[in-house]
Amino acid sequence: MRMHGRGGWKQAEVPSADDAAGWFAGRLPDDWFTGAPEIIVDREEILVVGELPPLSGEFADDAARAAAESGRISRFREDTREQRIEIARQAEHRYRRKVAWGARIGGTRELFTTLSVPVMTRLRQPERLVLDTLVDAGVARSRSEALAWAVRLVGEHAESWLTELRTAMSKVDDLRTKGPDLG
Repeated sequence: MRMHGRGGWKQAEVPSADDAAGWFAGRLPDDWFTGAPEIIVDREEILVVGELPPLSGEFADDAARAAAESGRISRFREDTREQRIEIARQAEHRYRRKVAWGARIGGTRELFTTLSVPVMTRLRQPERLVLDTLVDAGVARSRSEALAWAVRLVGEHAESWLTELRTAMSKVDDLRTKGPDLG
């Protein structure tokens, strides 16, 4: 990924991970997931989440089913640990990003080995008051947790708009790559 000119929103030069879904599809053992895993890439991390085979058997209630699903995910995590570490090491070398893992089965989705990345921001008093209100009300334990909660909320309620924005940004990146090299 090369940056042309000024004003780009990408801050660090990292290798493109456009082929990550294909790379993981070729690298992961065939028997781990029921289909292609979900691959989510950002500047610091690649998240790989796969669907595990469904549970068989009857369960007394939804709580028992959820416990069984969580147990199956835990077993997957333990049974695949060494292989996941090796695959992550190779991917981290290739893409210069950390690799995080997760699994889902039925209605249960669990992520493990995910990063928590500090993000510096400057907020004016009105924004700080919003965060402090969330902390004072017990919604969050800290300003940091309140900000993370607010970002998740915006993401949930603006997902279609964010998807459109990401698509547009991708098109701009493609045009920048085709443009003249000003360096």
